[in-house]
Amino acid sequence: MTGDAIEFTTQQLTEQVEQLKTELVKQTHSAEEHLNELKYLQAEFDNYRKWSEKEKELIITLANENLIKDLLIILDDFERALPSLEKEKNKEGICMIYNKMVKILADYGLQPIEGVGRKFDPNFHEVLCKEQCDEEPDTIVEEIGKGYRLKSKVIRPSKVIIAEKRLRKRG
Repeated sequence: MTGDAIEFTTQQLTEQVEQLKTELVKQTHSAEEHLNELKYLQAEFDNYRKWSEKEKELIITLANENLIKDLLIILDDFERALPSLEKEKNKEGICMIYNKMVKILADYGLQPIEGVGRKFDPNFHEVLCKEQCDEEPDTIVEEIGKGYRLKSKVIRPSKVIIAEKRLRKRG
């Protein structure tokens, strides 16, 4: 091989190396773009999955809420009936059924709203009337209808009577 031929081959090899370097940069850039697209799609899918799970939980919660609201009517009937069963021989069995029902509903997140002796809170209580007494104003003195929360949501406010400052008689 002559010197010109070797120089020509070296020049060709240098050009090929430059072309390969350029192609490598393009392919690396393309691979990075595809990787970023995949990461974006994966993040989008994770967000969709999380949204879907939340949506499913919401549907279940709403279905449970409606069922529990309907069952509260039966729970109220139990609570009204229990005091009248003092002399009944089936009282113990009915109390057991009532307690099981209360426990099952509590397992689903049902909690009674505390009332008597506490301050009135419009988020949890509905005032039916006010009573003049010696209690501090806006203190709940009687609960007419029991209120309930399902987890953190009030599904039925307590119906209450609150204290009102006793008016002084003029005399």
